Amino acid sequence: MTTGVRRRMGVEERRQQLIQVALELFSLRSPDEVSIDEIAAAAGISRPLVYHYFPGKQSLYEAALHRAAEELAARFHEPHEGPLGARLLRVMGRFFDFVDEHGTGFSALMRGGPAVGSTATNAMIDEVRHAAYRQILSHLRIEEPSPRLQLVVRSWVSLAESTALLWLDGRRVPRAELELQLVHDFAALTAVSAAYDDEMADILIGILADEPADGPFGDLVGRLTTLAPAMVKVPAQRLR
Repeated sequence: MTTGVRRRMGVEERRQQLIQVALELFSLRSPDEVSIDEIAAAAGISRPLVYHYFPGKQSLYEAALHRAAEELAARFHEPHEGPLGARLLRVMGRFFDFVDEHGTGFSALMRGGPAVGSTATNAMIDEVRHAAYRQILSHLRIEEPSPRLQLVVRSWVSLAESTALLWLDGRRVPRAELELQLVHDFAALTAVSAAYDDEMADILIGILADEPADGPFGDLVGRLTTLAPAMVKVPAQRLR
């Protein structure tokens, strides 16, 4: 974080510095608990100068979240070429790149909005989630999703978000494993829903038809096949 070293900056450079400082501070504590004086001290400028660039803490907070939201939403864009499993794995790679490199901004974006109580900031967070949701539907080539498919995709987006937030708290699970696991989670959520709905079953069959054996979804099938004998054995033992 920038600390109390004064130097002359251009207008835009100073604005970007203040945005970065704000993201770091807001990610550590509730935005309501961070003062303009702290932001000014961390940026190495005076309190009145902060107000020269932003009319108040709320406007600075929204500017910081807006930058983080735009960059994060862009990570979900992926060419519609090749098997879906590989596409989702690349998306998860870019998603965790952002989380890894800008953890403070990610935490501020996903955890901080409700603390301020701003409709604008909450809408920003929702737009990131909706952008990810729309991208997944576009990869499935479905414009009007059924209620079950909506539930699957939105649940998966929420799972990716919560998984990343938990991972930031110590990074105790290897990142590559989590990226692959989240791709597997998408297939698992789809498979469970397919067990209850013919339309979801058709979607799942269509996805798996284009998947190579060495792809992410093929890897999941292989892992489950290995576990299958033990999974069948346990219920059989209980019936004895």
